[in-house]
Amino acid sequence: MTKYAAALYSGGKDSTYALHLAFLQGYKIECLIVILPPEGSELYHTPHADLILLQAKALGLPIIKVYGDGMSVLRTALNVLKNSYSHVDYIITGALRSDFQRIRFNFIASEYGLKVISPLWRKNQEYYLREIVRHGIEFTLISISVKGLPPKYLGKALNEEDIEEIIRLSRIHGFNPAFEGGEAETLVLDAPLFKKRLVLEDYKISREHEYVFKLIIKRIKVVEK
Repeated sequence: MTKYAAALYSGGKDSTYALHLAFLQGYKIECLIVILPPEGSELYHTPHADLILLQAKALGLPIIKVYGDGMSVLRTALNVLKNSYSHVDYIITGALRSDFQRIRFNFIASEYGLKVISPLWRKNQEYYLREIVRHGIEFTLISISVKGLPPKYLGKALNEEDIEEIIRLSRIHGFNPAFEGGEAETLVLDAPLFKKRLVLEDYKISREHEYVFKLIIKRIKVVEK
């Protein structure tokens, strides 16, 4: 029996890897749910809407896109999902360790008869980072907001050597190596489920504060693999 699912998607490493693992577990991904909250949301990551459109194109998946924050916006998204994809029974999330987030997602999903799948839940943070790269997910950092994480990783597709260095730095400076505390934001450029890939053609690095850096993307495109 086919297990149809929709994925809460932010364009970063967590939601992409959760999508990847759910696919390997036999779920058929029907669409992406993209929630666009205001800055500082406690429930949702703040994704870059223009970049997610390119990622959806690379994945070949349709998007349900809603704006807002709090529990009501998730209800809106799931209401649209059930009206458009009534056969979907599962929601995939990239939740790692946030009980605050996970409990609320499960509660709302149950109201719509949906089951939540969180393949990354409680994974060891260091092992998880290594696993992502080994599974062929190519990502870069697009923001940094913590002491000890150098801006050289902004715009660079991270390899296994980079991951080991980030883990080493996290042990020294005390930040979460998987950035669960908001220490950095990531952007996935390629993954096994991507039919095409994203290429950063032109960008610059902006220093916002002593330890805060952002990647300003000037030109990015989707290319054939």
